[in-house]
Formats: sequence, structure tokens, C-alpha cells
Amino acid sequence: MITKRTHLGNIIVTKQFFAELIGRTIISCFGVVDMNADGVKQNFFENLPFLPQKTQIDKGVSFKIINDKLYIELHITVMYGINVASVVKSIQHKIKYAVEDEIEVPVERVNIFVDGIKS
Repeated sequence: MITKRTHLGNIIVTKQFFAELIGRTIISCFGVVDMNADGVKQNFFENLPFLPQKTQIDKGVSFKIINDKLYIELHITVMYGINVASVVKSIQHKIKYAVEDEIEVPVERVNIFVDGIKS
């Protein structure tokens, strides 16, 4: 969580808000087909057969806040036939702009892992 003090009071930004903001930004990017589960917890819940499968907007998003700077990791699947490097660069710029514009937290690094390509 990040707390910002203003003349009107405190603003508390939760980790869930960060994850949803980043997830919505990724989904709107050209060339992104899906977001992939990242980590043991997301993989565990994704593979349980008795739970209804729903799309999680924060699936594949992980981040750390160190010294009020944001370090983001994303796991995605991209569309076949597009330039992966340009899609990744575009996502990095959009994520950085969205977070810094919305919350005014500096983004130090955005690491994107392309886990698959779909047609």
C-alpha cells in the first residue's frame, strides 16, 4: 500500500488497485491475446476443476514497491504474426504512462515475459 498526504487528508492506494489498473491497461494493448498465471498461488487456483473459471483482470501481474518506486512483472501471450518487440515496447510505455498519470508513483522497471504465441 502507498499512502499519499494531501491538504484534504490521506489517500491510500491498495495493491489490488495497482493490479487492476495494470491488468486493464494490458488488455487494451494491440497484440495481447491473454494474460498467463504467474506464481504458485495463481497456478493453483487456475487448475482447480471445481472452481468456476473466470477471467481475472490481475492474472499474470506481479509487482513490488521499493522506496516508493514500482517494479512490475507481466506474463502474457501475444498474437501470431506481429512484431513481439514492438508490442512489448508499447506495453511498457502504456503501463508506465497509466500508472504515473493515475497515481503519480514512478515506475522504475516493467519486465514483460511472453509465455506463448497464439494464432
